[in-house]
Amino acid sequence: MVRDLAVDIRHNPSLDFTVLPPHRGGPDKVPAAPEPLDLIVSLRRYQRDRLHISAFQPYTRSPKNGTHHAYLEVSETSVLRKAARLRSIWHERVVHRRFTDADGMSDGGFPFSDVADLSPIADRARRVTEELAEAGRSLLKTLLAGDGAALRSFRDFLMDTLASDDCLRISFDSDLHLPWPMLAVEPGDGEEVWDSFLGHRHQVEQTGTSYQTLQAPGAPRTLPVTSLNTDSTLEMVAKAPEVRKLLEERSHLTVHTESETFLEALSGAMFDEDLMYFWCHGHFVENGSPHPHLVVQLSDDRHIDADLVEDRRDRFTGLHDSRFRPFVLLNACHSGQAATVPELEHLGAALIKLGADGVLGPQIEIPQVFATEYAYAFLDLYLAGEHTAGEISQALVRRFAREFHNPLALAYSLHCGIDSRLEVAS
Repeated sequence: MVRDLAVDIRHNPSLDFTVLPPHRGGPDKVPAAPEPLDLIVSLRRYQRDRLHISAFQPYTRSPKNGTHHAYLEVSETSVLRKAARLRSIWHERVVHRRFTDADGMSDGGFPFSDVADLSPIADRARRVTEELAEAGRSLLKTLLAGDGAALRSFRDFLMDTLASDDCLRISFDSDLHLPWPMLAVEPGDGEEVWDSFLGHRHQVEQTGTSYQTLQAPGAPRTLPVTSLNTDSTLEMVAKAPEVRKLLEERSHLTVHTESETFLEALSGAMFDEDLMYFWCHGHFVENGSPHPHLVVQLSDDRHIDADLVEDRRDRFTGLHDSRFRPFVLLNACHSGQAATVPELEHLGAALIKLGADGVLGPQIEIPQVFATEYAYAFLDLYLAGEHTAGEISQALVRRFAREFHNPLALAYSLHCGIDSRLEVAS
């Protein structure tokens, strides 16, 4: 008797048709395609000051009437204002927090910005972290607030999914670059305050920026090619010398301390770096509009911003004989934050549009001591080529929470890059 056999196809055997043309390293060196994401949340402007949200799980059947979606009742302006408030709370409560007694005098504590390890004041750090979690829950509640039937149904689905005990890989494909890892849900029974934060609970990235896809493939190397783009006044700060030594020992490193040499390197068609590391200052400058824009500076006084970077590489867009695919660690204050209006563009978005594999940077001003600790920990793992940037960023949130009682790793957000992994030849 003829009987059809049930077939269960696993492990993505077609690799999503992503391996054509073959990798230069040979057929046995073709990189494995990343696993599908667990959740994609799309947040889009649909008319002036209004927002539409949708979500789907690639492994899960959507509702019969389509994907989970709703028109939000909160305005875009209100959401952006609430996001700015969340960042300011982190700045006030963590970056520049000093402890005083009832009379306003110092009680012998120390500001969080002085050290990375807060273990000596773990109880105080926990109370501050609880305040940050409450602020993160407030932003998420504001985003999803409303009484419409479709919105209530969507809210129930999304909140239940975000509160899942499973570690999910989540992409927020959004016109609004919110501080997603710093948002929070209610902790479950027996969970710690850390479990509230999306960046502790899940791997999280922001997408939504256009990007360049037509680029020549690269072969894995025994030693990756990297650059350190830095302000020389920061070279001896905290763990910065150890970060540089790590890059020198485990990669072919080029150091740029002046904007001229950095921009000259950026202006070549074949920018064949695997990783760009920025260790410099970032700040906002007025541009004649109500919305200041982000710049970073190396040792000289030239402002490096999105427009300048795009001007240097725009002519290579779409060319087969050009290359720009580094993973970028922007360890400069505010560099993980995006522009508040679509007419402006921040540096991270420009790098993604030009072809960067991912950008990781802080949403707020980051104390230099912590920034160097974070950079060393991230680069040590990333240069090994064994884990993705999404895995590493979540692991560091958990490590700094567990070992240092410090929430600042949550301030680092991935712009794309959840699947970015350094290919190292054996």
